[in-house]
Amino acid sequence: MLLLSLFVMGCLLNSLLPARAQTGQAAAWVRVSGTVSDAGTKLLLPGVAVRIRRTRQGGVTTAQGNFLLTASPTDTLIFQAVGYQPYLLQLPGAFLSQLVVQVRLQRDTIRLREVRVTADRVDRTAVNRALRNLKRPALPPVKGPQRPPKPKPFFAVDSTPPPPPPPSGAEIGVIYDHFSRSGRERRKMQQVKAQAAQQKARQRVLEHSMKDNQGYE
Repeated sequence: MLLLSLFVMGCLLNSLLPARAQTGQAAAWVRVSGTVSDAGTKLLLPGVAVRIRRTRQGGVTTAQGNFLLTASPTDTLIFQAVGYQPYLLQLPGAFLSQLVVQVRLQRDTIRLREVRVTADRVDRTAVNRALRNLKRPALPPVKGPQRPPKPKPFFAVDSTPPPPPPPSGAEIGVIYDHFSRSGRERRKMQQVKAQAAQQKARQRVLEHSMKDNQGYE
């Protein structure tokens, strides 16, 4: 009877040990997820750094304050954000495959001490002396845009102007009438006729005015 009980216990142990080993292997890494919010306002906080203290690896929370990372069951998580106190989360170390947490950060109040600024009066003479001794860098000469050279012709170009065209028949007649004897006599006759016509016009005007005066008498 004793031998039978020992045999049954041995079978039970053999059946339980593989299951426990498999459970330990499944819990070698824990998937940790959750949200991070403000402890006072209960508002979700985006951009909070979530890291594993042992490896310094991790990430940041999303715009909705969610995070997700994988860590060892014995690791410690660090939650840090600007203006908040850091928060340490120690994992339970049990055989867990997934853990959901809600982290609330406390605001960090920093008291500023009084700051006094003391300085001596500036010596104007020393400042002016330093400015006079300061060497200003010489500015490089400014060059205007350079025009490209004129293109050279492939063949020789004759730059002499063409000869003037010969005078036409009308121009020849005008020149002859201006310098010939008959032309000068004709111009004199035209001047005499013009003077006679002017004199007759003056005489007619004078006679007309005299007639008007007689009529008034």
